[in-house]
Amino acid sequence: MTSPRSPRPSAPVARLIATDLDGTLLRDDKSVSPRTVAALAAAEQAGIEVFFVTGRPARWMDVVSDHVHGHGMAICANGAAVVDLHAGGTFLEVRPLERPVALDVVRALRAAAPGTSFAVELTTGIHYEPLYPPFFLDPGATVATAEKLLFEETPGSAAPVLKLLAQHPELDPDVFLALAREAAGDLAAFTRSSPTALIEISALGVSKASTLALCCAERGIAAEEVVAFGDMPNDIEMLSWAGRSYAMGNAHADVVAAASGRTVSNNEDGVAVVIEQLVAEALAAAEPQG
Repeated sequence: MTSPRSPRPSAPVARLIATDLDGTLLRDDKSVSPRTVAALAAAEQAGIEVFFVTGRPARWMDVVSDHVHGHGMAICANGAAVVDLHAGGTFLEVRPLERPVALDVVRALRAAAPGTSFAVELTTGIHYEPLYPPFFLDPGATVATAEKLLFEETPGSAAPVLKLLAQHPELDPDVFLALAREAAGDLAAFTRSSPTALIEISALGVSKASTLALCCAERGIAAEEVVAFGDMPNDIEMLSWAGRSYAMGNAHADVVAAASGRTVSNNEDGVAVVIEQLVAEALAAAEPQG
């Protein structure tokens, strides 16, 4: 059951659902349950748009590609990219981290947390340093220092940087995030979605929330008409922005504090539980009165 902190029935009827994937819509085995598949289809039939809003890159969206309905839109890389899943993950918009800024962040974190290693997520794929944990889903990655990975002959000539990833082998994840923000928070946006000490770094002002707000403005959808779901710190801004928001039963404590409601865990289909309620609200609102 959803939390008694859930919004009152008088809240505006939902026009858009924004859901994180890992730890939220997806079960721990990375599957989408039959109940969730049915709920997503019901939302579409009720005229409620569904946006997948994730830290994942576009090429890792195959986990939900079979469950994309009319819109086909997804916000990837923590807001750095808007992609069309119907078109194989075609980039519709990119909000890049400029390479000189990324280099400044690398220098700052190397000084603040010795032992940090980096990966660079481009629109064309990911590349990483020798000490960075390898991406087995990306066997074609280049392995080199961050300075070499971020080098370009002429400004603007290389593929855009979607985000920089920083990993530390020893630090507590929340401690590492706080340290990074203190060291370079004036240069870029820092967040995390992993249970390990892995930080995701985007251009200043880029987040799931800011890109979702832009997409909603283009559709004439107000924040009050958005219902959002998440479980990790990279969801906090989105949950705070949306008119209604739900932390998963398995969510990080800071996410629970930011959300206006709470649902059950991802393995218990917490998103589907709420979507079923939203669809019922939408259908009730559409019924003739009197």
